[in-house]
Amino acid sequence: MNSPLFGQSQRLVTEASQSYSFSRRTFALGAAQAVFGLALAGRMGWLAIVQNEQYTLKSESNRVNMTLVPPRRGWIVDRNGAPIANNRTDFRVDIIPDRLENKEEVLGLLRDILKLPPEEMERIATDLKHAAGFQPVQVAENLDWERFAAVSVRIPELPGVAPTRGFSRSYPAGAAVAHLTGYVGAASAEQFKQTRDPLMVTPGFKLGKDGLEKTLEATLRGVAGQKRVEVTARGKLVAELATKPDEPGKNARLTIDIGLQDYAARRLGTQSGSVVVMDCHTGEMLAMVSMPAYDPNSFSDGISHLEWKMLSDNDHIPLMNKVLQGLYPPGSTVKPMNALALLEAGVSPDQRVNCTGALRVGTGVFHCHKRNGHGALDMKTAVMQSCDIYFYEMVRRLGYDNIAPTARSLGLGQKFELPFGSQRFGTMPDTAWKLRKYKTGWTVADSLNASIGQGYVLANPLQLAVMAARLASGRAVQPSILADHVHRNPPPLSVSPDHLQLVRNAMYGVVNEGGTGGAARLLVPGVTLAAKTGTAQVRRISMAERGSGVLKNAALPFKLRDHALFVCFAPADAPRYAAAVVLEHGGHTVRNLDTPLIGRDIMTYLFDKERALASLAEAEPTWGGDIKTRMAAESAAYRAAAGAPPLAVGAQTELNATAPTDAPAVRAATAADVAASEALANTAAPGNTVAEDGTTESDPR
Repeated sequence: MNSPLFGQSQRLVTEASQSYSFSRRTFALGAAQAVFGLALAGRMGWLAIVQNEQYTLKSESNRVNMTLVPPRRGWIVDRNGAPIANNRTDFRVDIIPDRLENKEEVLGLLRDILKLPPEEMERIATDLKHAAGFQPVQVAENLDWERFAAVSVRIPELPGVAPTRGFSRSYPAGAAVAHLTGYVGAASAEQFKQTRDPLMVTPGFKLGKDGLEKTLEATLRGVAGQKRVEVTARGKLVAELATKPDEPGKNARLTIDIGLQDYAARRLGTQSGSVVVMDCHTGEMLAMVSMPAYDPNSFSDGISHLEWKMLSDNDHIPLMNKVLQGLYPPGSTVKPMNALALLEAGVSPDQRVNCTGALRVGTGVFHCHKRNGHGALDMKTAVMQSCDIYFYEMVRRLGYDNIAPTARSLGLGQKFELPFGSQRFGTMPDTAWKLRKYKTGWTVADSLNASIGQGYVLANPLQLAVMAARLASGRAVQPSILADHVHRNPPPLSVSPDHLQLVRNAMYGVVNEGGTGGAARLLVPGVTLAAKTGTAQVRRISMAERGSGVLKNAALPFKLRDHALFVCFAPADAPRYAAAVVLEHGGHTVRNLDTPLIGRDIMTYLFDKERALASLAEAEPTWGGDIKTRMAAESAAYRAAAGAPPLAVGAQTELNATAPTDAPAVRAATAADVAASEALANTAAPGNTVAEDGTTESDPR
């Protein structure tokens, strides 16, 4: 039927059509529900079966926290098993900057719990400002149990705070072993980025930064453990679960005698210098001392900005390992070696040279340290009296190219395989060397300067000790410091045993028959010392100063004073121990701090410890006390002179500190020393060479 209103026929809805429409919708809805149900069941099955392990681990990680436990570091022990570097129990608290929330609130709470003074709070705030986000910032270490526990129970209130119970490195001998062991410290941001090892950023973990701690890192480190604790959703500790223990690092045994090492460091007193003591038979290093030094405990704890600046500013360069990095003209300590070379070249030990106090060569006049001359003397007397003219004349006749090979065979200019990353090897020059380096020929003046251990000749203290040991033993001993890497049964030197005995006899005369080293005579019954003294000039002396009188060392600034050197071995008749003592700018200015008496007392320790300790106990108070006392006084004086810098500046941890042996102050000092040595050696005009002054040898009895 047509509707007049709409103009079209209207469809009738019947009961049958409504029923059909409802059934269709019901089916579609049911199908959709079935698909959804299957999808849900499939997803639940996937989660429950396929991804069961993943979500079990996630659930477990929400319930259980796992952290790495830094491994206990292997000890460094001396030849007798006494600790040189060991571990002590340490309760510490660190902050992980990336995890820190509510900084002011957390720091305030830590201040109240740990009773931290204002300067420490300023230091922590400054360290947080400059630290990498993942790098732990030390709040406190060496805490007592009560304060450590007080922080631990309030961890939920301290996001980003990491209390750690572990071990920290300790160096019982302090500064006496600084340049031997080096120290440990927290990994740098660069080290973490290179390895991405999570142990690197674990609070309390430290690795070797310098010295043996660095080169023996693989041996000493060990394997980290794992600690598991059950916590609530808010992070509150519920229980400690089973942990995987760490595997401690292996111990490293050295050839060093820690008693001798400590004694030698103390015996150097206030001098800037070094000592090396060796076993003549095996080459084992019994002491390797460089002073002044830093306290490795301070570096391992995190050295302050002020202390780093104090060490860097010190003109005695306490950051330098002088045994391996110091290069010095060896002065007259080379004269026994020169004598051996002359003997090997056919010079008779009885041949005499008349010393009048001066020798004219060409237009130059070369002087002896004894201005009136020694008169006629043979080789032994020339060594005993350290006569410059004798060696000028003999080396002038033979040429220095006949001396240099013997010097190299005795260790000068030689590189030794030792576990240290920083060694400087000096120079043992000859004609070919100078032509390569300077493109100029060797001159007679070069030979005369080299004959008294000046000019281009440079050596480190270890090389001088090796020279003494080889002269004493007649064997090519190789220095060693690791007990399992000793070079036993070294081959004999390719020189005449009779010639060696003549040289040893001359060195015996230096100390015991009226030579320049009489002050070094041992007071141990039945034991005699053989030695050679030496002095090395470090400055150019003008003609005007020569005319008015050369200034004494005591009247000169520290850096312009002569170096003082001493090499020796004992017993003289059956050598067992050899040593070298080098005092930077020592200048022979203080009797009981000069090389002969230092060398005497150190060698006395090896044969009569009680006598040596008694001698030290008498002298040490006159130097301002022991090493620790003097370092504390120096620190206080530096702080006062610095005008008490702001606490935040002075106390903050020095984040830019490099390894001491690679510090800017050390690089600058070594560069300056080389430049000064070259300036002295490269004098072109006659009348102004070191040899024309002669050495400044004397017998400081």
